[in-house]
Amino acid sequence: MSRILYIKANAKPAGSSRTFEIADKFVQMYRSAHPGYEIRELDLYKSNIGFLTQEDINTVFGAKTEESRQHPVLKYAYEFAGADKYIIAEPMWNLSIPAILKAYIDYITVTGITFKYTENGPVGLLANKKAVNIVTRGGNYSQELTAGYEMGDRYLRTIFGFFGVTDFTTISAEGLDIVGQDVEGIMSRAVQEAEVQARKF
Repeated sequence: MSRILYIKANAKPAGSSRTFEIADKFVQMYRSAHPGYEIRELDLYKSNIGFLTQEDINTVFGAKTEESRQHPVLKYAYEFAGADKYIIAEPMWNLSIPAILKAYIDYITVTGITFKYTENGPVGLLANKKAVNIVTRGGNYSQELTAGYEMGDRYLRTIFGFFGVTDFTTISAEGLDIVGQDVEGIMSRAVQEAEVQARKF
């Protein structure tokens, strides 16, 4: 059975998170349109995600064995590599992603699992997979004057490409904290886009 990893990176729970309102609708529609897929939720705030220690770094760059699949850090990289598709859901925090999501990226950026070094430089090991990033933003960062400040989705798109995942779609709801904006309308359009993209994902 094909597997999807739904990576949730928001301190707010479902029911109070606008990010999860869109992402959960995407997942719901995807389940309906693609019943043959197994979807595993990984809530980073409910998992044992911390910052890499010196010992962890040595393990990340060390030899990989069958026992390493049970390592408290490496197990996340093996799980990530074993998925066929990825759904990431996070709010924009301080122009980028929440720190816990960056910590998770450090967990899964592992030589011999998600990428490898060659004589021509690093090569991703996860080609022919796809990802969708679902993000909510308080301001507008798709306009020419402010697009340069947006470093969250750009970073995720870049690191996933580093892994070999170049089929990367973004669904965003912007301007949610700007006074006078039609927040309900913005959210409604984002949910509608999520439903459309889920059918094609």
